[in-house]
Amino acid sequence: MTGVASLSIRVFDAADTDAVIALWLEAFPEYKDASRPQRNPYLSIANKLATQPELFFVAVKDGAIVGTVMAGYDGHRGWLYSLAVEAAARRLGIGTLLVRHAEAALTARGCPKVNLQVLSAKADVQAFYESLGYVADAVISLGKRLGAVA
Repeated sequence: MTGVASLSIRVFDAADTDAVIALWLEAFPEYKDASRPQRNPYLSIANKLATQPELFFVAVKDGAIVGTVMAGYDGHRGWLYSLAVEAAARRLGIGTLLVRHAEAALTARGCPKVNLQVLSAKADVQAFYESLGYVADAVISLGKRLGAVA
C-alpha cells in the first residue's frame, strides 16, 4: 500500500477533535445540512467518548489526521461508523487499514459479525466495502428518531 509507510493508527484523543471535525465536514457533506440537527459531528464525538471510546480510531500520517473510523460492539454484532479519509489521501489504502484495524479490535472482543450502513446514493462507498468482503444482507434497515433532537 503505497504512501502509508509513515501511517499509524491510534485511539482518538480529545486533542484530535478539531482535525477530525474538519475531516468529517469534508468527507460527509451531510454534516453541513442545517435541517438535520441530529447530524452534529461534535455530538457524534461526545457520544462515542461516552460509549466505547477505545473503539474510535484515527489514522495519522506525517503528524496529521488523515482518517477516522468508529466501531462499536453490543455483545451480539459489531458496527462500523464514520469511516473517512482525507480527499488527498484517498486510494492509498488508508481506508482499508482503518477497517482492518477496527475489525481486529472487534474480533479481540469476540465479535462474530460486523454490520455497517451506506447511504444508498453512495455506490462508490458500497463498492469499497464489497472489495473488503462485505455483502448486502437481505434485510431492511428501519429507523426511528427518538427525543427532541433525534
